Amino acid sequence: MISSLPTIAKAAEQIRAGEFSPLDLVECCLSRIEQYEDRIQAWVRVDADGAREEAKRQVDMLRDGVDPGPLAGIPIGVKDIIDVVGWPTTAGSPLRDGHVAKADAQLVRHLRDAGAIILGKTVTTQFASFDPPPTRNPWNQNHTPGGSSSGSAAAVALGMCMAAIGTQTGGSIIRPASYCGVAGLKPTFGHVSLDGVVPLSKQLDHVGPIARHVNDLLAVYAVIGDLSALLQSLDAGSPFTPRLHEPFSFEKLGSEPPPRRFHVIESYFMEQAAPDVLAITRLALAKIQDAWSEEHSIDLPASFADIHAQHYRIMAYGAAEYHRRDFSANPAAYAPNIAKLIEDGLATSRETYLAALEHQRQFQTDVDAMLSDGSIAVMPSTSTTAPSLDTTGDPKFNSPWSYAGIPAITIPCGIASDGMPCGMQLVGPRNSEARLLQAAAWCEERLGFQARPKILDT
Repeated sequence: MISSLPTIAKAAEQIRAGEFSPLDLVECCLSRIEQYEDRIQAWVRVDADGAREEAKRQVDMLRDGVDPGPLAGIPIGVKDIIDVVGWPTTAGSPLRDGHVAKADAQLVRHLRDAGAIILGKTVTTQFASFDPPPTRNPWNQNHTPGGSSSGSAAAVALGMCMAAIGTQTGGSIIRPASYCGVAGLKPTFGHVSLDGVVPLSKQLDHVGPIARHVNDLLAVYAVIGDLSALLQSLDAGSPFTPRLHEPFSFEKLGSEPPPRRFHVIESYFMEQAAPDVLAITRLALAKIQDAWSEEHSIDLPASFADIHAQHYRIMAYGAAEYHRRDFSANPAAYAPNIAKLIEDGLATSRETYLAALEHQRQFQTDVDAMLSDGSIAVMPSTSTTAPSLDTTGDPKFNSPWSYAGIPAITIPCGIASDGMPCGMQLVGPRNSEARLLQAAAWCEERLGFQARPKILDT
């Protein structure tokens, strides 16, 4: 029996060396679920029997000399707005109690083809909006895990799975990952298929992985993401080359300083951060700043001033478009925050929506120019640590990058005085996932974050 989970890359190596089996990984995760789920409520559905059956099938394949794929034996959680064939996709709503997915979402097919074991469905806020979920933060059960990928982040933080899939329309990957002390990647818009994903706003929705380490993010993203874009975004001569059709080997990821400029965004992000978050971010920057060249602060474009209002208009309009019929027929079935979002969307004129889309295009152009030299922008992942259970937290540090459609990563960088983790957010140019992952891994290595939720010691 495995007592603690290795990284995905190490697990791939150990499985093929016969040190343990896919079934051992599954049992380790299931034991964590059994131990903590009643207190954390991260899962909607756990398919223990199905996971064990698939793990045994892979054991037989490996014994017969057949490699199940680069993610062989890796237990993965899937956010419950993503279709898994034969399972309900409830999206946190009683309106979908009778739903059963007829096919896997495209990203789930990619995971299965790579050998990943789909362990179950993780909790989402209702329709991936702002209403608080039942899930608790593993670091303190009186605090939110964030949303809307609440269960995915909490499950990863407790080792209930080795990675999980989340979605982000505003801040729903980066924020919960930061609140729960793990890593998360929101890729470039369109780099992971939304086929089989319940939409919130098709102009803003992203899918990405949540995991304990940057290397693990890469291992999953390399399977579900746009592989051609990932490879094209590598720097010439980079020491990092993912070998995607054999066991993962990422020993060099993060071992050398990333060959790009590193810039803090002081305006807005550092100004709006709570004192604790700001202090921890400054300490983290001190650990990594010396090895970066040409440090200076990036100035935000003038179009940034209106992005939160325009982001909300696009999100509300998209939500109203998708939910119009069901909301009209049964408004009482909707939780308060998603109901208000839909109502606001219904009240938004087509002209106002089109104007918001025009602003989004302008901001995207401005951000592309801001990062045109390949700079990586750095800032806190969230303005505060995880707040109380009556909210999922404020996405204001994340929604600009969802709006711009550029990739963002969070890594844990310290513990605040309230005992809750803080994250550092790195943002790169469009299509720069490989370079951004490389930079994040380099930072992760130097920050050396080792803290973990106290619940794991009880």
